[in-house]
Amino acid sequence: MKLVEAIVKPFKLEEIKDALLEIGIQGMTVSEVKGFGRQKGHKETYRGQEYTIEFVPKVKIEVAVKDGQVPQVIEAIMTTARTGSIGDGKIFVRDLSDVVRIRTGETGEMAL
Repeated sequence: MKLVEAIVKPFKLEEIKDALLEIGIQGMTVSEVKGFGRQKGHKETYRGQEYTIEFVPKVKIEVAVKDGQVPQVIEAIMTTARTGSIGDGKIFVRDLSDVVRIRTGETGEMAL
């Protein structure tokens, strides 16, 4: 089992959710996050004053999937999230040693 984490632009969230539902993903966790990568923030002007926004608002999507679903999930997120401009985001894949469904006590892939 794997945990796929994607950090993406907020306005892409609905499109990504729809793409994941289309390939059969049944659940996800979404968090609002802030950070920076190579772009190191950006500059904005407010009332004539220029200032730097160091931490750019992003959305973090977490999806727990079976090993065989990982390529499909990555492709769906990449295709949907890509704008071609800086700051499109990153995808991380982590191993999951176990999952437990609290309501039923099911474990492993049965709990996904």
